[in-house]
Amino acid sequence: MPLTLILACFWALAAFVAGLAPGRFHWPAAYVLIATGFPIVGYVGVQAGPLWGLAVLGACASVLRWPLIFAGRWLRRRVQV
Repeated sequence: MPLTLILACFWALAAFVAGLAPGRFHWPAAYVLIATGFPIVGYVGVQAGPLWGLAVLGACASVLRWPLIFAGRWLRRRVQV
Protein backbone atom coordinates (compact mmCIF):
# COMPACT_ATOMS: atom_id res chain seq x y z
CA MET A 1 0.00 0.00 0.00
CA PRO A 2 1.48 3.36 -0.98
CA LEU A 3 2.42 5.79 1.78
CA THR A 4 -0.05 8.35 0.46
CA LEU A 5 -3.00 5.99 0.99
CA ILE A 6 -1.84 5.44 4.56
CA LEU A 7 -1.70 9.22 5.01
CA ALA A 8 -5.22 9.48 3.58
CA CYS A 9 -6.40 6.91 6.12
CA PHE A 10 -4.79 8.93 8.94
CA TRP A 11 -6.48 12.04 7.53
CA ALA A 12 -9.85 10.25 7.65
CA LEU A 13 -9.17 9.15 11.22
CA ALA A 14 -8.29 12.74 12.19
CA ALA A 15 -11.55 13.92 10.56
CA PHE A 16 -13.48 11.33 12.57
CA VAL A 17 -11.86 12.48 15.81
CA ALA A 18 -12.55 16.13 14.91
CA GLY A 19 -16.20 15.23 14.35
CA LEU A 20 -16.39 13.80 17.85
CA ALA A 21 -15.00 17.01 19.37
CA PRO A 22 -17.30 19.72 20.73
CA GLY A 23 -18.89 22.02 18.17
CA ARG A 24 -16.59 24.97 18.77
CA PHE A 25 -13.68 22.92 17.39
CA HIS A 26 -15.37 21.88 14.13
CA TRP A 27 -14.54 24.89 11.96
CA PRO A 28 -10.90 25.26 13.10
CA ALA A 29 -10.46 21.53 12.54
CA ALA A 30 -12.09 21.86 9.11
CA TYR A 31 -9.55 24.52 8.12
CA VAL A 32 -6.68 22.26 9.17
CA LEU A 33 -8.22 19.28 7.39
CA ILE A 34 -8.68 21.31 4.21
CA ALA A 35 -5.08 22.56 4.34
CA THR A 36 -3.71 19.06 4.79
CA GLY A 37 -6.23 17.33 2.53
CA PHE A 38 -5.32 19.09 -0.71
CA PRO A 39 -1.70 17.91 -0.78
CA ILE A 40 -2.70 14.40 0.26
CA VAL A 41 -5.26 14.17 -2.57
CA GLY A 42 -2.67 15.40 -5.04
CA TYR A 43 -0.04 12.94 -3.85
CA VAL A 44 -2.51 10.06 -3.94
CA GLY A 45 -3.42 10.98 -7.51
CA VAL A 46 0.23 11.06 -8.54
CA GLN A 47 1.42 8.00 -6.65
CA ALA A 48 -1.57 5.60 -6.72
CA GLY A 49 -3.30 6.77 -9.89
CA PRO A 50 -6.21 8.99 -10.87
CA LEU A 51 -8.94 6.56 -9.78
CA TRP A 52 -7.57 6.42 -6.25
CA GLY A 53 -7.12 10.19 -6.34
CA LEU A 54 -10.78 10.66 -7.27
CA ALA A 55 -11.84 8.19 -4.57
CA VAL A 56 -9.89 10.09 -1.91
CA LEU A 57 -11.22 13.40 -3.26
CA GLY A 58 -14.77 12.05 -2.95
CA ALA A 59 -14.09 10.89 0.60
CA CYS A 60 -12.67 14.30 1.51
CA ALA A 61 -15.65 16.06 -0.06
CA SER A 62 -18.10 13.87 1.84
CA VAL A 63 -16.36 14.58 5.14
CA LEU A 64 -16.04 18.33 4.51
CA ARG A 65 -19.43 18.83 2.87
CA TRP A 66 -20.45 21.97 4.80
CA PRO A 67 -17.35 23.97 3.94
CA LEU A 68 -17.94 22.98 0.30
CA ILE A 69 -21.59 24.02 0.48
CA PHE A 70 -20.68 27.41 1.98
CA ALA A 71 -17.93 27.92 -0.60
CA GLY A 72 -20.39 27.12 -3.39
CA ARG A 73 -22.91 29.61 -2.03
CA TRP A 74 -20.21 32.27 -1.73
CA LEU A 75 -19.06 31.65 -5.33
CA ARG A 76 -22.64 31.75 -6.60
CA ARG A 77 -23.18 35.15 -4.94
CA ARG A 78 -19.92 36.44 -6.43
CA VAL A 79 -20.78 35.29 -9.95
CA GLN A 80 -24.36 36.61 -9.94
CA VAL A 81 -23.36 40.15 -8.95
